Amino acid sequence: METNDGNFKRIMAGLFFIACLIMIVVGVFIIGIDRGLTEPKFQVLVLFNQVSGLVEGSPIRISGVDVGVVGSIDFLSEPIEGRSLKVRLDIFKKYEFQFRKCSKVSIRTEGVLGQQFIEISEDHSLPVFDPTAPIIGEDPLDVEDMAAVITRTAISLQATSQGMQDVLHEWKYISIKTRKLLNRVDEKLLEGNLFKVF
Repeated sequence: METNDGNFKRIMAGLFFIACLIMIVVGVFIIGIDRGLTEPKFQVLVLFNQVSGLVEGSPIRISGVDVGVVGSIDFLSEPIEGRSLKVRLDIFKKYEFQFRKCSKVSIRTEGVLGQQFIEISEDHSLPVFDPTAPIIGEDPLDVEDMAAVITRTAISLQATSQGMQDVLHEWKYISIKTRKLLNRVDEKLLEGNLFKVF
């Protein structure tokens, strides 16, 4: 009797373990489908000088729509057109038509300190992509570069402000002199001596 009860508990524990494994596999499969792991993709190489925190698995977007993920990031053995990093984009096949209309690839940041993502967009001043050749991407704006630009702008604004103060000071001086001159003319007019010649 005790053996049957022990066997029953073992069988139930085994069934529970198998049910948990099945639930984990189904969960991973559903998440994989949601992330597009089972969708057919095509690959494109994009060359950058700097990826600024971009990682494998980062989203790729066209007009704000997620169309794929970053497949890999690696160094080139020889720089191509001044670029030393290659980023492989895995783009869902169903968005190939939209991709072929685009002509610009850049790295963007969500919010101020958010995650990095690849943005693909149309730029009518540039030729559309040739997916068989590596694409030259636009490097992200470096924080140090941005700080330098802000510093130069602040210095320029300070110089402009100083110049404006100098001009206002000159105008004030001219205004005082003009007022004095007009007061004298007014006095002479009242006295009737303005047009008298001695």
